[in-house]
Amino acid sequence: MFYILMLIAPAGPRPFIDSPQTVLTYHPLVCVHTRLTDEVEDWKIQRSLQMVREMGAATLVDFFPWAYIEGTPGVYDWGHPDRIINDAAQEGITVIARLGIVPGWARPKASVQQTSNNSLTSDHYADYARFVGAFVARYRGKVNAIIAWNEPNLSFEWGYRSVPPAEYVDFLRGVYRAAHAANPDVLVLGGALAPTIEHSDNALDDLDYLRGMYAAGGGAYFDALAVHTYGFTQPPSADPAPDILNFRRFELLHAIMVAQGDGAKPVYITESGWNDAPHWTLAVTPGQRVTYTLDALRLAESQWTWVKRLCLWDFRLPISTNSYPDYFAFVTPDFQARPIYDAVKAFAQTP
Repeated sequence: MFYILMLIAPAGPRPFIDSPQTVLTYHPLVCVHTRLTDEVEDWKIQRSLQMVREMGAATLVDFFPWAYIEGTPGVYDWGHPDRIINDAAQEGITVIARLGIVPGWARPKASVQQTSNNSLTSDHYADYARFVGAFVARYRGKVNAIIAWNEPNLSFEWGYRSVPPAEYVDFLRGVYRAAHAANPDVLVLGGALAPTIEHSDNALDDLDYLRGMYAAGGGAYFDALAVHTYGFTQPPSADPAPDILNFRRFELLHAIMVAQGDGAKPVYITESGWNDAPHWTLAVTPGQRVTYTLDALRLAESQWTWVKRLCLWDFRLPISTNSYPDYFAFVTPDFQARPIYDAVKAFAQTP
């Protein structure tokens, strides 16, 4: 009987097909980092994108793992990225693609050394660059910017291998050439450095890492700088300093760009925001989060004219972590808008 009841049970939500949409916003700076790659059901992808559009964000960042797409060398499965990118275009949203996670065939053998999903060594840099070229060619006209790797100044992001700035520039050079061969108009976003003041085998201060990139000639191999600028417990007005992590730390990074004659180069803040978890030491109250986020958008819009997008982390998690990461989200896993969503929506739709 249970089996029969299962057969006649109502079907789950189905993806909806809608006419092409336009994002209504007075502030194109507003951008969010989504987590749609982790989503399985089509209707949830589409509902997330609809809510992004309704909030007034015309741009999003999402993660497209190399390992998911090229599980076998030279064989590409574009199904899931097609779904996300085409649905985003349907909603009038532009996608910035972050590309990472190494397929098993490109990782070092676990019998030789400890590996992780991020383990990439220089003998496979060309394979990654080839994948980037294929990705850029496929989504020409839909994805106009890509982020080459993520937080390269952390050893964790290379499979617990420290990669100095000069080596990252070697990596970036191949990516840049492959991407522009596929689409001369694509923007290669370099950097995406983790904000840190650490100097160890685990991490290198982002200011020193950017200086090292320029010293190695890296300025020629990124069209725009990607920046992560979290506020932690401080308001966006707090002054920057080399030994402090806060929202305006970005100004110190930009000062390095200016010193290198690169001050006019565009900047995309691809991760930013505040967390309002009740029991995390680096969190703020929900009210502070709203105030700080809106003040940050106003500051960037009025004073940082070279910043093209401020992408807030993160829009929605597919499932709850039951921990502090849940409190970065704008929308709950069951699509309930949190106060920060309504506040940014009101900002985006006010002249």
